[in-house]
Amino acid sequence: MRFFLWLLALLATAIGLAVLARYNAGNVVLFYPPYRVDLSLNFFLLLTVLLFVLLYSVLNALRVAQHMPRRVAEYRRERREREGNKALRDALRALFEGRFGHSEKAAMRALEVQDNAGLAALIGARAAHRMSQSERRDAWLARSSNDPTLKTARLMTGIELLVDEHRPEAALEAVRELNASGTRHIHALRLALKANQRAKNWTEVLRLVRALDKTNAVHPALSLRLRELAYEDLLSDRSNDPEVLRRIWSEIPAADRVMPVVACTAATAFNTRGLHEEATALIEKALATEWDDRLVRAYRDGAAAQGSPALLAQIERCEQWLLRHPADAELALTLGALCLKQKLWGKAQRNLEVAVADASESRTVREAHLLLASLFEALGQEDKAATHYRQCALATAF
Repeated sequence: MRFFLWLLALLATAIGLAVLARYNAGNVVLFYPPYRVDLSLNFFLLLTVLLFVLLYSVLNALRVAQHMPRRVAEYRRERREREGNKALRDALRALFEGRFGHSEKAAMRALEVQDNAGLAALIGARAAHRMSQSERRDAWLARSSNDPTLKTARLMTGIELLVDEHRPEAALEAVRELNASGTRHIHALRLALKANQRAKNWTEVLRLVRALDKTNAVHPALSLRLRELAYEDLLSDRSNDPEVLRRIWSEIPAADRVMPVVACTAATAFNTRGLHEEATALIEKALATEWDDRLVRAYRDGAAAQGSPALLAQIERCEQWLLRHPADAELALTLGALCLKQKLWGKAQRNLEVAVADASESRTVREAHLLLASLFEALGQEDKAATHYRQCALATAF
């Protein structure tokens, strides 16, 4: 519709000009002695318009020719940018698709655009790492360092890849550089946690776990397991003297002290250094919070000396527990073992036989038979002792 309107306007203009030209009798005379040129006014106007169009076309052509090199350069730059951006997108897509060779090749093409060079290098580093090409990965990372705006991204990528390659020392060096730049976001803390875990820097692991727990940035089960591993390592260090061990234990939060794994490890450490009363106290406190067979076994392993008031107190405490947990074979075994150490033969035999009858684990059955055999040997009943030794052997075999 617009085309027909323009055509109609053009035709109307042409008709109007033709009518005006018909009734225009003006002349134009040009003198250049000895020459004289007579022109109609209409023809002169037509020549003027044509001359203007010709001059405009020539000047415009000269202007276009003058700017042609710059326009060609801009066109080539825009084409390189389009191709570089496409190569960057292809590299990302291939990386997510798991086609790491294609991703690295596309990243190489994307390097031709300076603005994409840093990101392309990081993509190439990840692709090379997935293909176990550590030298090419390090070369890519070194190339990404040319862009100062990508320092944090380069360090985060380097930490993640080094941790994945089980190189915690190098990863921790990158973590220190990252911390020096003031970066403290959650993912950086997670990567630092993983690097310190691989390097077995348990003190730092505890600090990072506590920091991440405040924002619920780590799964509770993982947090619990990491704290258990850290406390096990700190408490199991044989170079710790009693005072150092007490200091480490005092620095552990109260909520963590009653965890079964932590309490068992601490009890073993205290017993090893002759601190039996402290070991017994912490096990009793942990059992008061959560009943666990591992704690009961640790309580049995830390029995006080024969005839001591502490041993009698332990027996009394086990009897109280047994009223609340009458079907607990591990507790019956513990009470039997403590009574055997105190030479309370009848009570020891009764509880050990209950442990054999109620036990569901071969370990408990084996230990109960072994203690019964020791009991009957002490009583001079060799036949019964031999029977329990055979039962112990059978439990060991199965």
